[in-house]
Amino acid sequence: MEGLHDATLIEKIWGDDLRGEAIVVEPMHGADDLAALVQGFEPGPQRRLGVLLDHLVAGSKETRLASTVDSAHVLIAGHPYIDVWQAVKPQRLGIAAWPVVPPGQPWKQGICAALGVSDTDSFWPRLLSRVDSYRDLETPLVNSVERLIDFVTTS
Repeated sequence: MEGLHDATLIEKIWGDDLRGEAIVVEPMHGADDLAALVQGFEPGPQRRLGVLLDHLVAGSKETRLASTVDSAHVLIAGHPYIDVWQAVKPQRLGIAAWPVVPPGQPWKQGICAALGVSDTDSFWPRLLSRVDSYRDLETPLVNSVERLIDFVTTS
């Protein structure tokens, strides 16, 4: 998983199922060193690796980083959202849509400011507490996680 919030969310929703399949969820703490992290994992036929990236869209930094990994034993999947927070359906917070954050402004800080939250660290636990199942998440994230699970559990 790209970050700690991604890993925490995936663990909350799919954790029991993943442990049953002996799948470990770990944050990468960013994707900037993706190629080195993949190489250090030493993927192979009996050691498959699935990587979930935020903002995996044409022209993004994440897409460029993903293109540096070439292994039949690695699947990189992602979603179109700037951050995994955005993959939580906004209705879970009682809002119709996530606020639009102007380009160049940090997304999390912009969201918190628009919602009247003074601290991004205090917002994440509040958001996470509103998620009870995959039905609380946007379809692109759910589809990517399911693809990754299928990939790492297929022999």
